[in-house]
Amino acid sequence: MATGLVSSGCAYLQSRVKVHPRQGSTDAHWATGLAFKKCFQREILRSHGVSQFLVVKGHDCNQNHFRNNSAATRHMTVSCSGDSATKYFDFAVIGSGVAGLRYALEVSKYGSVAVITKAEPHESNTNYAQGGVSAVLCPLDSIENHMRDTMVAGAYLCDEETVRVVCTEGPARVKELIAMGASFDHGEDGNLHLAREGGHSHRRIVHAADMTGREIERALLKAVIDDPNIFVFEHHYAVDLLTSQDGSETCCHGVDALNTETQEVVRFISKVTLLASGGAGHIYPTTTNPPVATGDGVAMAHRAQAVISNMEFVQFHPTALADEGLPIKPTKSRENAFLITEAVRGDGGILYNLSMERFMPLYDDRAELAPRDVVARSIDDQLKKRNERYVLLDISHGPRDKVLSHFPNIAAECLRYGLDITREPIPVVPAAHYMCGGVRAGLHGETNVLGLYVAGEVACTGLHGANRLASNSLLEALVFAQRAVQPSIDHMSNSSLSVSDLWARPVAPVSLKRELLVDVIQKTRELRKELQSIMWEYVGIVRSTSRLETAEKRIAELEVEWEEYLFHKGWESTMVSLDACEMRNLFCCAKLVVSSALARHESRGLHYTIDFPQLEESKRRPTIIFPCSAMKLTWSSQQLHKQYQC
Repeated sequence: MATGLVSSGCAYLQSRVKVHPRQGSTDAHWATGLAFKKCFQREILRSHGVSQFLVVKGHDCNQNHFRNNSAATRHMTVSCSGDSATKYFDFAVIGSGVAGLRYALEVSKYGSVAVITKAEPHESNTNYAQGGVSAVLCPLDSIENHMRDTMVAGAYLCDEETVRVVCTEGPARVKELIAMGASFDHGEDGNLHLAREGGHSHRRIVHAADMTGREIERALLKAVIDDPNIFVFEHHYAVDLLTSQDGSETCCHGVDALNTETQEVVRFISKVTLLASGGAGHIYPTTTNPPVATGDGVAMAHRAQAVISNMEFVQFHPTALADEGLPIKPTKSRENAFLITEAVRGDGGILYNLSMERFMPLYDDRAELAPRDVVARSIDDQLKKRNERYVLLDISHGPRDKVLSHFPNIAAECLRYGLDITREPIPVVPAAHYMCGGVRAGLHGETNVLGLYVAGEVACTGLHGANRLASNSLLEALVFAQRAVQPSIDHMSNSSLSVSDLWARPVAPVSLKRELLVDVIQKTRELRKELQSIMWEYVGIVRSTSRLETAEKRIAELEVEWEEYLFHKGWESTMVSLDACEMRNLFCCAKLVVSSALARHESRGLHYTIDFPQLEESKRRPTIIFPCSAMKLTWSSQQLHKQYQC
């Protein structure tokens, strides 16, 4: 994998790279922040004052083109082959969170849509989002204020145009949700109740108590169910994107998915594919993400030659519920940590160590309202200095009725384990929460792979920079889901469906004896825990070069050990199972995070390293991971099918 930092002379870092149209297309297009070493390097240097282009390892890359066709079509394609193993749609959407569902509802007006979701449709990061959606809806607030807060939180690594687009278009996207039936909290004056969270200078968080994501998901799923052009395939796990090579151009034609209930591999052929598969929190042992967040989208896109960016910026939420500090201990470990929303601190919650000493003012003038990266590092420092396992977040000084009305879900969860948050502080600890990096996207969710669009946490749009501002994630998902619609329609209307047998089909491991399969699953789960431990120990909140290099070495050894074990047991390279495919993707994402972290020789936002503790203006550049053919390939880094040369 070729990792490097791209430097730009513009004020907010990211270059504006002109992409010339193909013959027959009338307009030129702009791809925001997509930089390519051979294809565009000279043009960037000449036109945009790039002062430096650091690439750690040499590689080749693919040029990117975008078609623009204004004619939309209402002709719909819905077809299944006789054995039901191949399905044809105009649009394939991978993921059923806010980005995927909102996009599906728009493009369904122009064609058939398959929504492919790994578990139940509601099981997404969206469903677990407590805080809300940030949007300028108060006369005392302004777009400029929201932009400034976003840029400051992102350590000025954000793309200014992306920030402006999202902050400007956000209020309209929130109003659309309300029109669709999403119910948000209102104040006594009848207006929306706007909360404030860390890093925000004004109250601008639209919320539904502390269960905002759940309410948004409910409203969107209802609309999707009522839409006759949308077909939801639950318990279908996306394995690999179907791609072809057209000269220097990579094209996407759909996705292979494993039906985890029947163990059948289903091929989805589509004219347009949207990746909205969420994040990769489960590369760490403790995360607020649901079990489905195993980095599938980023890993699939990387294997499909998509450009990846800023993977070193892993956000650790400062305040996940620390079960060991509860009066009654849970009887079994959680699959994902229970989140204590940022809004608790926004409503006056105070952080204490176990000696009931308030510590945040020692680290930052903004105290508990500092951005998440600052608060997480401060808590981490307290825990290490004092050799303690958690800190305390106290909201008990607030009016009881207000606390219970604003945080009913948190209050109920804590009360299950004997803790009354209106009387006692909440034990909290940082947990992996959000990937600020992902698949590199332009202003309309476009990628360097033709026919592939991205939205939501899987995408790196430039909005978050080095650290996401609280409640900007749902906002970004809504805005980019909408912005990807028109170019998707244009591409669909000028595309034809591919023949399904151009790619070798993955197969379930039915030929393996049951006892061998049980051994493979057990070994995979053991090594998964070991991988997560390595990431937490060496690639956590505070890093160092030597620890990152240790992680890189140990992950590589672990991957070799796993693959050798599988193939020794009779596993074949085209075999797929849920555990094995998740492990492939966890390895892939873990390596992307480590490689990106090693490339950044400064501390910025979420990436803090003791070897380069200062923020360096000369290094205020995104980390870019280019498609690469000159690398040591592993099973995890290759598509299961062979690319067809078209």
